[in-house]
Amino acid sequence: MANSGLQILGFFLAVIGWIGLIVGTIMPQWKMSAYVGDNIVTAVAMYQGLWMSCAFQSTGQMQCKVYDSILQLDSALQATRALMIVGIILSVMGMGISTMGMKCTNCGGDDKVRKARIAMVGGIVFLIGGLAALIACAWFANRIIRDFYNPFTPVNTKYEFGSAIFIAWAGSFLVILGGAMLACSCPRRTGGARKYPRAKSGPPSTTKEYV
Repeated sequence: MANSGLQILGFFLAVIGWIGLIVGTIMPQWKMSAYVGDNIVTAVAMYQGLWMSCAFQSTGQMQCKVYDSILQLDSALQATRALMIVGIILSVMGMGISTMGMKCTNCGGDDKVRKARIAMVGGIVFLIGGLAALIACAWFANRIIRDFYNPFTPVNTKYEFGSAIFIAWAGSFLVILGGAMLACSCPRRTGGARKYPRAKSGPPSTTKEYV
């Protein structure tokens, strides 16, 4: 049977990763303007996120604009949005399921094997959610790299990684790690019911004792 300390550690790592996914999804710094080329203008820094684009001026002011239409966005951004939301929702479901199966809680009954299986299911849900967020981050990062090294991309429109994508990456790894720890709650087979030695069977004795 899995150690309760391992379950608690996995649960808290997954919760911290879930918070990281939320923070990374909300932040607009998924990609930031890259200062490459001969003409470098540092007065304004451009940021683009999943929900808005921002301009940060050297005076310390930031102006953000929410994307007006979803249909005008490219497919990579829409897919990243969807996968991040799926990862957050699955992490919430994993928290609810694993809470019922952890040894330190009274939910899910007193059956230890049943609770261990519930915790294992919660860990698997965490794993799926973390993988969805990880795929989203990798997809978005791949798009940034391709546009950066594309020779037809104008120099002033090239972007590099922002801080939000690193936070989302770290959150997805923590969710996967916590889910793996909870998935280790799978109960071991003990061989089933206790076996007793079989009684010798044979034809009934037909001999009679005579006095």
